[in-house]
Amino acid sequence: MTVISFSRRALLALAAGSAMVAGAPVFAADDTAALPPDQLMSKVASDMLNALDQRRAEVRRDPKLAYPLVDQILLPHFDTQYAAQLILAQNWRTASEDQRKRFVAALYDALLKTYAGAIADFTSDRLKILPLKLEAGATQTIVRTEVRRDSGTIVPVDYRMHKTDGGWKVYDVIIEGISYVRNYREDFGAEVAQKGLDEVIARLEREGLHADRAAKSTGG
Repeated sequence: MTVISFSRRALLALAAGSAMVAGAPVFAADDTAALPPDQLMSKVASDMLNALDQRRAEVRRDPKLAYPLVDQILLPHFDTQYAAQLILAQNWRTASEDQRKRFVAALYDALLKTYAGAIADFTSDRLKILPLKLEAGATQTIVRTEVRRDSGTIVPVDYRMHKTDGGWKVYDVIIEGISYVRNYREDFGAEVAQKGLDEVIARLEREGLHADRAAKSTGG
């Protein structure tokens, strides 16, 4: 399947985008729900970079120690349930409540694990958030960024965001025109058609973080 290879590539850039902005404006934690999407991205980036700088050597030795950082700083601003609905498409409508909960939890674990393995070497000079023009009353937008790879190549990384009761949240990442939600939807759709939703969820759970959960408490 292409899910794993693409998700690592996509989330590598998402982690980079969320971990590499220096000089972002400082806001109180309670203000995040009111932030416009580009300022929210800057704040999350600054928070993650500051937290990572305090533990960078440890995280390089053991990426599991990044779990609590990702869990507490990055993923609260990612709408995992909405992404799961888009990924499963018609299979979401026919899924039971238990299947939905298990799929969302497994997807969250996949995001957490991939982020944690990607952020250790990122620094403040690798991301540029492009100017955003947000129309009054807008509930959907795209925050466009540019990520610099080790080679110096600049890669466009766009974040689809929507406004929720808890503020703006990311639900899709588009790298060089390729949407991770669409990629997941195509691959999972084919796998569900072949094996059934329960088997797909069980596979994701087996590949998830159940054996690594202790690191979230010991790491922070």
